[in-house]
Amino acid sequence: KLDPCLRRAWVDLAVGILLRNVARADFTVVRDGEAARSGPVAELFRHVNGSMSRFDLWKETAAWWSLEGEAFWWFGPEYSGGIPRELNVLDPRRMRLEQGTGRKRWFYQGERELVPILADELVHFRDWNPWNPERGINPLLALALEIDQDYFANKANTQLLKHNAIPQGILKTDQTIRPEEADAIERRWEQKYGASRAGRKIAVLGKGTEFKPLSFTPEVVKLFELKKWNLYTILSKYGIPPRVAGVSDEGTALSGKDTKEQHAAFWKYTIVPLLKQFEQIAETQFFARLGLRERGVFDLSDIPELQESEDEQSKRDIAEMNAGLKTINDVLRERGKEDKPWGDVWYRPKNLVPTKGVNQE
Repeated sequence: KLDPCLRRAWVDLAVGILLRNVARADFTVVRDGEAARSGPVAELFRHVNGSMSRFDLWKETAAWWSLEGEAFWWFGPEYSGGIPRELNVLDPRRMRLEQGTGRKRWFYQGERELVPILADELVHFRDWNPWNPERGINPLLALALEIDQDYFANKANTQLLKHNAIPQGILKTDQTIRPEEADAIERRWEQKYGASRAGRKIAVLGKGTEFKPLSFTPEVVKLFELKKWNLYTILSKYGIPPRVAGVSDEGTALSGKDTKEQHAAFWKYTIVPLLKQFEQIAETQFFARLGLRERGVFDLSDIPELQESEDEQSKRDIAEMNAGLKTINDVLRERGKEDKPWGDVWYRPKNLVPTKGVNQE
């Protein structure tokens, strides 16, 4: 069975969009509320292993998550406890779980041998699976029919184009002609007006003969409609708005307010929740499990799509403070920042005047 990325171009495109955006968020190791610039943990996430960068770590993690619903970090064959010296992303398709009495053990099928791996040598990123609580679930499983339909639609269209199964048109006549005469007419038409003679603009037909062009059959048109439906289904599954993928039904350019809003929504409702989920899994299965003071967070301060949203939030906060609905400390607490000693006092704007008791003329 072919990989979905090979069977469906839009699956490959959707996953690629996710990976490129995940790599834009810098993962930062934090100690006591400050970015850790040194130490074994900060060094580990800065230099993951001898062949993988810190951005590759999260791109590959997100790739397997998007295709298989799970991803694995392995601490390496030399790991014996404590803070690992390297992190390796494993192929979930090669992982097998065996459970004994109160014990869990993984096996990874390498190129030449089966590698046993203990549970405490792994970080397992796993999406919820109603059928197997120990494994993730392929997010494309529910779209298997759509992917197969699109694959066979592409294959049928390719055969149509490759073999030119439908003629561009037919020559009709009200006269009775013999087979050899029909062959002669066909040869003359191809010589003068065939594909290699596309530059000719005028066709001269004999008495009683007309050229009738042919279009795609309704069945072929339905294939294109099916492909369009499958495209939107796959993009929706991955939480990618059409304009983020460069798709538009309108004849207008992909720009303007609508495009910006869809890019912002993509980050707010797809990328940010995914990164938060990665943070929580890493905290539970790595930082907390190893008893580390450090924690890991994705720095989103330089993401333009979110910066615009933060600007809008700031405008709303200022408006609510001016209206007396919030104090400065209320806003600071919502943003996870420390209070100000004077922040619980409401400062009424100078241009506000009371109306109660004032004579109205």
